[in-house]
Amino acid sequence: MADDMACKHLVLVHGACIGGWSYFKVAARLRSAGYRVTAPDLGASGVDPRPLREVPTFRDYTAPLLALLGSLPPGEKVVLVGHSLGGVNVALAAELFPEKIAVAVFLCAFMPDHTSRPSHVLERFIDEKWLDWMDTEMKPQDAEGKLPTSMLFGPQIAQEKLMQLCSPEDITLAGSLLRVSSMFVEDLQAQPPFSEGRYGAVRKVYVVCRQDLAIPEGYQRWMIGNTPVDEVKEIDADHVVMLSRPDELARCLADIAESYAA
Repeated sequence: MADDMACKHLVLVHGACIGGWSYFKVAARLRSAGYRVTAPDLGASGVDPRPLREVPTFRDYTAPLLALLGSLPPGEKVVLVGHSLGGVNVALAAELFPEKIAVAVFLCAFMPDHTSRPSHVLERFIDEKWLDWMDTEMKPQDAEGKLPTSMLFGPQIAQEKLMQLCSPEDITLAGSLLRVSSMFVEDLQAQPPFSEGRYGAVRKVYVVCRQDLAIPEGYQRWMIGNTPVDEVKEIDADHVVMLSRPDELARCLADIAESYAA
């Protein structure tokens, strides 16, 4: 294992309703290739013990990732990868810790710009009806509307829109591990745009998943046009690419690490 490869640290950020566990295949492949890999659970996700109502804001939800970045030794930079909603967590992290990020990777992910409020990329997706939400459960958490709307993917949308290229075993595993989450649109609507000098200055790579039926390729391409990136890569995969195409994704992330991480 080469010393320079051992120094390359990839932080893999999951999307809504899942957890760091979703990267288990990719993390194993990258580690066996000599990379350091961390896949944290965000608030009320994975094995984080808190229920969603104890994670009332998007920053609370992102706090485990922010704590991880804040704990890095001076001078260490990571390859920060965000899947799906995790792209917005990556954007917030890049805004707060731009000096800690060698490159931000958006994996078929929501990618905010630095001129609109952070919710814009989610609101447009919802308003333009890019996704048939099928059996997704969206519910208010409180009568006063102070907490974000909760969200939980149902088995039909998981099988037909999120994981249509995944094995029956992976679909069964994911179904047993899904947790109630949120898109935190209400909270993100109240936040100012990310800045050009911080988030906007971080190098970015977008990984398009061409058979994604959850965030379709057309919307991924719109985001790339709306927020220019340093490089665009493609994988012939569905939305949960880390389970359906782990070999291809591991190779893609290793290539990015070799190109952008010192």
